Amino acid sequence: MAPYVLQRCAASDITISILIHVIGLLFFAASLRWLPNITNPLHAGFGGSYQFLTIIALTISTITFGLGFLADFFFSRRLWVLKNTFLACATPLELLVSLMYWSLRAIDKRLVVPPGHELPVIPDLGFHAIPAIMLTLDLMLLNPPWRTKASTTMILSLTMVILYWGWMEYCFTINGWYPYPLLELLSPGKKVFLLLISATTMTGITTVLQWVHGRVGELRLHRWRAIK
Repeated sequence: MAPYVLQRCAASDITISILIHVIGLLFFAASLRWLPNITNPLHAGFGGSYQFLTIIALTISTITFGLGFLADFFFSRRLWVLKNTFLACATPLELLVSLMYWSLRAIDKRLVVPPGHELPVIPDLGFHAIPAIMLTLDLMLLNPPWRTKASTTMILSLTMVILYWGWMEYCFTINGWYPYPLLELLSPGKKVFLLLISATTMTGITTVLQWVHGRVGELRLHRWRAIK
């Protein structure tokens, strides 16, 4: 069987790729459609829900899976290259969002959402778990091997975090509040420390993803050889 262009599945498995992307898009669309139901007052003001890294990451994930679906449908090499580029950036970002959200929520949910405005379980999972799961599944099953130097990964992670931080601070100058209650408790120095921790964590996530991706690829290759 001829390998499918720029992905790990065989051409006969294109249905798997389409299925993953369609299911992901349905999940993401359901979450985005649920946004007007959020009662958190911090979603008001300049920037709206896009003050939140969660919603920015979800939007990038939706674009990524949209490109993946179009690549499946048109069997387009260019679209796959573009989709894989988005995926390599979006997956660590979504995993960072999930890791930080659930960690802080486990410590004290008031650090991430004002009291009385917590999300129901299903929407909460839709915003803070499902995107990371779907993108990781896509990355492991459909994405070709990729490697970046640790320094390059750190620079990319730090750039993404700084861009978001700059956007968040700009919104703060207009609204007078941060999207996450935790940030109201931190001094400027501690905010910089949190920024560096976020970038370092994202770098670590990317490194682990590359390692696991390589191991999954080896297992699939051994299985294919055994069947052949």
